[in-house]
Amino acid sequence: MCSDCVKLAGSVASNVDERALRDQCHAIACVRTVRRVQGRAAMQGFTPASKRGDLHRNRDPPLLVEVERMFVGLGAIEHRVKSLREFGVDQLQVACYPAFGLGFMPRCLKQLMASSAQGPRPHVSLQVLSSKEVKDRVVSGLADFGLMADEVSVDGLEPTTFATFPGVVVMMKGHPLARHKQIRPEQLAELPFLALNPEDASRRRLDAKLAEHGVTLSVSIHTPYAVSVCEMALHGLGVGVINPITALDYADRGLVVRKLSVEVTFSCFLAIPAGQVLSGTAKNFLAIMRAQLQADNQKLREYLKAA
Repeated sequence: MCSDCVKLAGSVASNVDERALRDQCHAIACVRTVRRVQGRAAMQGFTPASKRGDLHRNRDPPLLVEVERMFVGLGAIEHRVKSLREFGVDQLQVACYPAFGLGFMPRCLKQLMASSAQGPRPHVSLQVLSSKEVKDRVVSGLADFGLMADEVSVDGLEPTTFATFPGVVVMMKGHPLARHKQIRPEQLAELPFLALNPEDASRRRLDAKLAEHGVTLSVSIHTPYAVSVCEMALHGLGVGVINPITALDYADRGLVVRKLSVEVTFSCFLAIPAGQVLSGTAKNFLAIMRAQLQADNQKLREYLKAA
């Protein structure tokens, strides 16, 4: 080991896998080698991004891109080491986009903590981020796994579909559409519409499906997050079409949820770093998440049936 890794090893609990420290040593050696190459080659414009601002960002040589990826990897290792030193080995790091991170994930964590009541509880880090940030965090090793929307590239991941649901229509209590059990495309045409951003994959599917029926939405506000659509609908700013798991979180607050007569799918991907084997704690939590998803789906069916 290099001297830096010897120091690192002395600061971490003895039960930390020594292989991780060897990886740290290799990464440090690689960075030192690249710095020597930089000095000898005197590469023009070869300056870390944090020191050079955004000037000529798109003209960076390919080697610089690889070096910056390496520094991201070093940051991930440093984060892991600090977590191990502070909380020990039994920890869980999850990244999640807001549609599932603000209501669904807390319900899952409640079940996790209840299942650990008779033994040591794992330390959990839940980071609620945009789907792109979730992907970056998982790829860099800062999360054991993540949940993200389906519009993000899955390069560097082993993605599987965690959930797929038909979208639902949301509105405030007392809205004229609330008396209907199912909403048709033409009923959305003349209403102020709370839309997800145009780049959202489910928004594009909605626009395409409505176009088949000759319907164009009258978008008054667009936003990247379904939770924002729910909040604005509660305040009477319009109606929206979102994933039902997020809508379910707001039903108890008075948000009216109705079926859409045409199917527009909302998909959630489970993202795991390519080649990574999940820990026992992560596997256990995934089983809890899948059970909670089934429970939420049943609750949603009962709500829509009673509407």
